[in-house]
Amino acid sequence: MTSNILSVGVAVIDFVMNVDEMPRRAEKYRANDAAIVGGGCGANAAVAITRLGGDCTLGARLGDDFIGDMIISGLEKEGVDCGLTRQFDGCRSSFSSIFIDKFGERQIVNYRDFDFPTKANWLENTSLNFDAILADTRWQEGAEVAMSLAKRNDIPGIIDGEPPLHGTDEAMMAASHVAFSAEGLRAYASKDDLEAGLKFAKQRLNNFICVTDGSNGVWWIEDAGVEHMPAFSITPVDTLGAGDIWHGAFALAVSEKKSAQQAIEFSNAAAALKCTRHGGREGTPSRNETETFIRKNK
Repeated sequence: MTSNILSVGVAVIDFVMNVDEMPRRAEKYRANDAAIVGGGCGANAAVAITRLGGDCTLGARLGDDFIGDMIISGLEKEGVDCGLTRQFDGCRSSFSSIFIDKFGERQIVNYRDFDFPTKANWLENTSLNFDAILADTRWQEGAEVAMSLAKRNDIPGIIDGEPPLHGTDEAMMAASHVAFSAEGLRAYASKDDLEAGLKFAKQRLNNFICVTDGSNGVWWIEDAGVEHMPAFSITPVDTLGAGDIWHGAFALAVSEKKSAQQAIEFSNAAAALKCTRHGGREGTPSRNETETFIRKNK
């Protein structure tokens, strides 16, 4: 039976430029390649879920503008249900200018409308049934409502722990799983050492805690000990969206009741494959591609 996931968070359009080196001077630069792709933590995760074989509904805030229409159109082509995404009059949808260098590293400049209504009451009142709920911390009220909804319905609630984390304690306390980025965990725990940060977060939150650190792999706490899974060995060409895709894959795997080790391996594989492809979330793999990659790299 196909899992049905609610992804709550940010949806944007990314204007991506591939360059040899990151721009450093106030002059013209020429891109080697370019693309206009959908982005944002919640939206990227939603696309990952659908490509990996799940069903996904996106709960997000957009402006009632051309960019918002583009975002919804792109998501619907991927099979994402946008019935819980709201477009607000007088607000402007978010978009980013992104430079990716020849090593696959990225630089992002984002515009965000801070006049968006912050409430997420329409998510709280939904009658839809989900097998898991994923939320990112960039929309704090949305994350709080999402995790409360997951807890009330006794389903997994997964938080993508990315800065900023101020004001997200209630959402993280209600979550069943918190998957931090390395940057997010260091900000949350005020500790540079990731293992020490994990232990601090575990004592404070008392739920499943893990941290992703790109090519260094993933650490998590299991049976009071810290476990580590290395990342798959690849040559990255574009890391844009890889973390979001990891979280979408992880939410899907958790909803399918995979073990922590299986869920992390599946998510690592999906993110690794994405990093070998240009175009942000356009490089998100399918379920078959991901499972084949795992078998070949055991």
